[in-house]
Amino acid sequence: MEIKRKKFQGVLNILSFNRHFYIIGLAILALVIISKVMFQWPESLFLIIVILFLYNLVMPLIISAYVYDFSDYYKLNWLKDFSIAKLDTKQIININAGFDETSFTIKDYFYNADLKVFDFYNVKQHTEPAIVRARKVSLGYPNTKQIDTSHIPLNDKSTDLIFLLSAVHEIRSHKEKILFLSECHRVCKPDGRLIIVEHLRDFPNFLAFSIGFTHFFSQKIWKNTLKSAGFTKITETKFTPFMSIFNCQP
Repeated sequence: MEIKRKKFQGVLNILSFNRHFYIIGLAILALVIISKVMFQWPESLFLIIVILFLYNLVMPLIISAYVYDFSDYYKLNWLKDFSIAKLDTKQIININAGFDETSFTIKDYFYNADLKVFDFYNVKQHTEPAIVRARKVSLGYPNTKQIDTSHIPLNDKSTDLIFLLSAVHEIRSHKEKILFLSECHRVCKPDGRLIIVEHLRDFPNFLAFSIGFTHFFSQKIWKNTLKSAGFTKITETKFTPFMSIFNCQP
């Protein structure tokens, strides 16, 4: 089953899931404009504040359109760079944090493989408003299983390919991330792969999301966490300046 994305669906998702930020931002901007009318502000200061507010409201939408709507990210053609043989990939798991936009596409791409989908969302631990809203509109893949980050219900060394696509940053605890990725290492075959796609806490994402880039983790944290979880071969490839793909092997 192929899921066709709507035009600007990535942007619409950002607006929908993070609408509290935009409502607050527009309300503050309105207060700034009202205060300018009521009081004598220096014109240059007023323009700087308005430009900064508009930049922080609009730039994340522009970058999201670029990354999610115009880059072919959801077509998975970027997997060709990692020499993953479709016919030799028999067992795949895709793990999400309550919002799944990729499982149907993965199944279409690896049509001969057995795909299992897991959701580690925990209402008590993962409390970001955006992911709570995203979960309500996510089209669930059939037989998706709810799991705890401390255990993936599969045998040791049983999986050829594990996908974690823009999901693991929702695990805010460093200790929990290591525990979860250690489980990924346990179920991954010796010649298997773990593919992680994430925004990073770096300069390009600061320009894109301003203070919002703190929601992501740095390259150093990701590599140290993956090493602590047992992965020994870790390479990073850029997918646009704003996304990193970590290709990990046990």
